[in-house]
Amino acid sequence: MKKVAIMTSGGDAPGMNACVRAAVRGAVYHGIDIYGIYRGYDGMIEGDIVKLKSHSVSNIIQKGGTILKSARSEEFKTKEGRKKAFEHLQKLGIEGLITIGGDGTFTGAKIFYEEYGIPTVGAPGTIDNDLYGTDYTIGFDTAVNTALGAIDKIRDTADSHNRLFFIEVMGRDSGYIAIRSGIGGGAELVMVPETSTSIKEVISTLQEGWARHKTSSIVVVAEGDEEGNAMEIAAKVKKAISQKDIKVSILGHIQRGGSPSAQDRILASRLGLGALEGLMKGEKNVMAGIINDKLVYTSFEDSITKNKPLNQELIHMVKVLSV
Repeated sequence: MKKVAIMTSGGDAPGMNACVRAAVRGAVYHGIDIYGIYRGYDGMIEGDIVKLKSHSVSNIIQKGGTILKSARSEEFKTKEGRKKAFEHLQKLGIEGLITIGGDGTFTGAKIFYEEYGIPTVGAPGTIDNDLYGTDYTIGFDTAVNTALGAIDKIRDTADSHNRLFFIEVMGRDSGYIAIRSGIGGGAELVMVPETSTSIKEVISTLQEGWARHKTSSIVVVAEGDEEGNAMEIAAKVKKAISQKDIKVSILGHIQRGGSPSAQDRILASRLGLGALEGLMKGEKNVMAGIINDKLVYTSFEDSITKNKPLNQELIHMVKVLSV
């Protein structure tokens, strides 16, 4: 394999640049030409592809976002769009692909491989940590620490005013950010899509805490909880305990940005180099991941479709530590 291309796609995640850097430096080390595809699958369709050198990725390991930009491509979902993308890769003689992203990115890569047979290895870049085949995804650790910093600050004002705060973090289908930032931030309750927590249970838990002379409370809510988002849950609770001063904070996209943590930089570097060297060894249609501190490869099919359950010990910890 003499020519490969790399791209980032879907939602950005801190550490994507470190992953790109590792793949590019690995390619240079092994004497392989590597091309950067800008704006994900849209850039592939439009031929927005440039050759990268070692200096192309200098001074980016500490930067959030992605120098290759990202996008969600509707055109790539069509056969016509994928044909255009393949033609651009063919013109440049691209023999392998590295795709950094989440389940949408890998779904596109899987279909593209099945239609055109270009070997592809993915690196899991998503703050949600919801991909099967890796203990942690690129950006997750940084997102948790960003959320935790916000929770700590909100705790100060909640304590000063004896308030109840509902803090919403990202996680449409996954409670990983919520559970870890909630435990780290000493939340009284964490609400996640993976477990069912009724409004009645929320009220009961809070009232038990106030009976033990707690003066302020924090409830961390993953945006995809079955009871609704933080605004909806707070409104339901307010009906039952109208005397309480209730506030809502939605952390939103601040969780995506910022300089990646040391853990994310190292994880991303291992996965970027692992994806590149996986291609060299003949891996294809797979995602590179780290399980029990070892590099592994999992089929796109499994990484997308298999469930990655929350650690039940962490769910138990929330209940125990909130007393």
